[in-house]
Amino acid sequence: MPEGPTIVILKEEAAAFDGRVVECVAGNSTQDIQQMRGRRIRAIRSWGKHFLLEFSGFSLRVHLMLYGSYRINERREAAPRLSLQFAGGDELNFYACSVKFIETPLDEVYDWSADVMNPHWDPKSARAKLKQMPQALAADALLDQNVFSGVGNIIKNEVLHRIRLHPESPIGALPPRKLGELIAQARDYSFDFYRWKKAYELKRHLQVHTKTHCPRDGARLSFRKHLGRYKRRAFFCPLCQRLYAPAADTAG
Repeated sequence: MPEGPTIVILKEEAAAFDGRVVECVAGNSTQDIQQMRGRRIRAIRSWGKHFLLEFSGFSLRVHLMLYGSYRINERREAAPRLSLQFAGGDELNFYACSVKFIETPLDEVYDWSADVMNPHWDPKSARAKLKQMPQALAADALLDQNVFSGVGNIIKNEVLHRIRLHPESPIGALPPRKLGELIAQARDYSFDFYRWKKAYELKRHLQVHTKTHCPRDGARLSFRKHLGRYKRRAFFCPLCQRLYAPAADTAG
């Protein structure tokens, strides 16, 4: 599944379509995609894993899901879910994705402060949200899009390894400093991911995701096919990633 940094790259690559009029619309989406024909794109935005095209009166949301992809000024052999064509032969094509129209102004729909790559990202707000979920596993908290919009499974695994935190540690058991590291690295690693992805060298920098041994201590990594509430793959080191346990209940 494409993560937030990939969608930011898409937004940057599609920036040339901002202000242009959609001349033709095609695709196998069941949504009323023809309403975009003849309409001018007013803004191109993103929120986490959502790519957003803003028109007057409505917006288009594209979610690439697990296997979605896009092509700019070129096509795949597969039928597009959505194809937007412009003057001069330019086109923006999306495949195997979810397409949805949003009638409400985007500023009323999205909490931009939750997007780890947005200039309005607010770590204090993230901390307050995490305080409300003490039982949540660290792995689940990182994948919660209401807290860390844009963080996906690769970033989750790599962040937890970077800060030496076991994915099954409950949020409420983390010391304040470790919680601060989790919040800070959710954003910092996302920007590292962005830079590596743009340079076509992301895989070279992965430390644990899909790997077998820890690069820090050489220990064989643990693997869970379905970990936590989101049932996502987890790769972690049982030696250097500490499992924090909740304080013992001494009541009664």
